[in-house]
Amino acid sequence: MRRSRTHFESLRSWRKARADEPVRLAPNIWWVGHAAPDEHFQCHSYLIEHGDQSVLIDPGSELNFRITFRKIERILPFRNIRHFICSHQDPDITGALPTIDSIVKRKDAQIVTHWRAAVLLKHYPVRLPFWDVEANHWRLDLGQGRRLKFVFTPYAHFPGAFATFDPTSRILFSSDLFGGMTDEFQLLAEDESHFESIRPFHEHYVGSREILLNAIAKTEECQPRIIAPQHGSILTGKMVPFILDKLKGVDCGLFLLAQRGAQIERLSKLNRVLREITNTLILYRDFQDIADQLLALIKDMVPAETIEFYALIEDGQALHFAPETRYRGQPHPLPPVLRALLRKGLGGFETKSGAHWRKLTAKGRNGKRRAAVVLPLLGGEGGQALIGLAVIHFAQDRVIDDYSATLFSRIQAPLQVALERESIYRRLDLERQKFYEQSIRDPLTGLHTRLYLNDTLARYFHLHDRGESGAGVALALFDIDHFKRVNDSFGHNQGDVVLRMVAKVLTQTLRGGDLAVRLGGEEFAVVLVGDTIGQIGRVAERVRKRVKALAFEGLLAGHRLTISGGLAVRRKGETINAFIERADVALYRAKNEGRNRIREASDDVCAIPGAANPAKPAKSGKKARSAKAKRA
Repeated sequence: MRRSRTHFESLRSWRKARADEPVRLAPNIWWVGHAAPDEHFQCHSYLIEHGDQSVLIDPGSELNFRITFRKIERILPFRNIRHFICSHQDPDITGALPTIDSIVKRKDAQIVTHWRAAVLLKHYPVRLPFWDVEANHWRLDLGQGRRLKFVFTPYAHFPGAFATFDPTSRILFSSDLFGGMTDEFQLLAEDESHFESIRPFHEHYVGSREILLNAIAKTEECQPRIIAPQHGSILTGKMVPFILDKLKGVDCGLFLLAQRGAQIERLSKLNRVLREITNTLILYRDFQDIADQLLALIKDMVPAETIEFYALIEDGQALHFAPETRYRGQPHPLPPVLRALLRKGLGGFETKSGAHWRKLTAKGRNGKRRAAVVLPLLGGEGGQALIGLAVIHFAQDRVIDDYSATLFSRIQAPLQVALERESIYRRLDLERQKFYEQSIRDPLTGLHTRLYLNDTLARYFHLHDRGESGAGVALALFDIDHFKRVNDSFGHNQGDVVLRMVAKVLTQTLRGGDLAVRLGGEEFAVVLVGDTIGQIGRVAERVRKRVKALAFEGLLAGHRLTISGGLAVRRKGETINAFIERADVALYRAKNEGRNRIREASDDVCAIPGAANPAKPAKSGKKARSAKAKRA
């Protein structure tokens, strides 16, 4: 065995490396590939020298293995190689396996690969066993403290793709990742211009940007000093972080977008738009901003005019997100034409280039008919449930060609994500509103509750204390006289009838800006604000008279009902409890003086036309509260 006389550990030595000699990348690590003449797609093999546990990474094809074998023999006997790592199953790195199988005599030799590759490599007539990187926890122990780590990079370029990292030298043998196509053999990437050799290789070879970003993230975790790909040139020094960063912005999977021919320029533009749509969903929270950005991006591809969405709810109802409502998602029945389309499910849509769509004509906001494309948006469990529709309007009729259909197929997923996310937010808002309405509405009478009264008074008091003009507040408390007798004599069902009748009197007597509240039991309240507070006495008296005039039917026929009231006008700085307490004291006076009458707090001015208001001293608030139980 004769070793190469030249050890290429410095960059200058690497640049001067002869392609027909092995090149040392680091102590005991060698490039043993072959520089094929007039070949833009150079393939590299690498050797890790480690005694009789040596490793050959990506052995190569039959076309170059003879040269690789000769280079290895100049470094160590080929029989010292035990591990033959195959990063994937393609013939450019595995075509030599039958020859290797015939040369290797040692019984412990093995092909190191992923099980997905082994399934295919078994079709080579080889007897060497397969060692599964996944089953062995992505580690290969070479002994003497040296262990290789395998980095799983799925779908770059096949499901079981992986790279090999040597922590000792910090070299990542990256397989197809970070490879490139060069005009001539160049083992070492010399400057940043090499990125233009890497970029097209990844654009067309890696399935998607997400796949590439995952592989880059896994690579960065290793913090490699050198990246040695199977194709192209080796990356060292500052070139490693530079290439990693630049690749993060590369558009991948362009051929996935092609329907007829490559159309690289249009496909690149479409890929850019799709990336910007994804960024829009990440950057923006307000759905109006999202919709505006989506429309602007779609307009960059086709002459769209507006876009609107329908998130399906139930029974032909939907949340309608449209520009005229600033995309707020208002409950709205589906238009008949869309309802008819949905009855057929996905069968009602045309399919072309992987897209479901339907071309319609509809009236625009100006009353003129215009073309529209309806895209079904899928989601839910399994992603097959129809959750909504996106309607893209055009200013004029448009032929749906392959390019447009490709656009529709690609934007349906981000549109679905945007709509599903916003409809969840909007439904939560509607549910919160529903629960809030339930909490502030008395289910028996339909009047507001004490909770709502407190919230409203707090807002009114804030304005009143600030001295806002016309911000005064007046309160009338009512209590049905002898209500307990109604329940005892006629039953609680008839008591509910009485409560609903009194509530109806209140709503019919009050004006739009007045507030009617059921405090609980047979107690009610009315709030007036602004310039109307001086009329609280008149309002209360009308309520009293109309309750007295109620005529009941059924079990309550002939029963006469009366109501008593207490009034108060708020003083600046007064708390809610103190304000209500003063009205309550006045209500107690009305009860104590014989019921069926209205009384106001003694220091308030609330003229009650036609009602006697003897100035009897009011009981203290404490005594008034203790006497509430005697009001029936």
